[in-house]
Amino acid sequence: MKLWLLRHARLECPDGLCYGASDLPANALDTRRAAQALAQLLPAQAPVWVSGLARTRQLAREIQRLRPDLGLPRADTRLNEMNFGCWELQAWSAIPRAALDDWLADFGQHRFGGVESAQQVIDRVGAALAELQSGQLQQAVWITHAGVIRAVQYLLAARGAPLRAASQWPRDAPAPGAFVCLQI
Repeated sequence: MKLWLLRHARLECPDGLCYGASDLPANALDTRRAAQALAQLLPAQAPVWVSGLARTRQLAREIQRLRPDLGLPRADTRLNEMNFGCWELQAWSAIPRAALDDWLADFGQHRFGGVESAQQVIDRVGAALAELQSGQLQQAVWITHAGVIRAVQYLLAARGAPLRAASQWPRDAPAPGAFVCLQI
């Protein structure tokens, strides 16, 4: 099965801001440009899922306008970005070094910001992925976030092993408004 992982467009927020679960809008022009590029590439009739955050629904609406054959997207909050808790909407540069060091010391299990760990993100994304795979689809589209895309990449590489160190976490994710297509 091919899974198309699309990342929402650039957000309407200052650079250097820690955001994850915060429901910030994407830049409208960047979203339209991304939709125009992506709509040409996506396979016909592919089912589409979006996270529960507005920035992914923005891109889905624009793509659907250009490609009505894809149908209406289904929302799945398991595709949401990581919740950074008390660090949401704070400048990365304002987060105390000790908080970052604590996260890096136990990257898989530490709840950076007090809400969600990287392993919890991997687990919920893994559950969504397993459900998708049980559907016998040839292709599917997820419109989601960099952290979710990295979680899928990790799941494919680690084959069920728990995340222990930050060095195991995939570094590459598509730029805002871009995509990666993976064979699952």
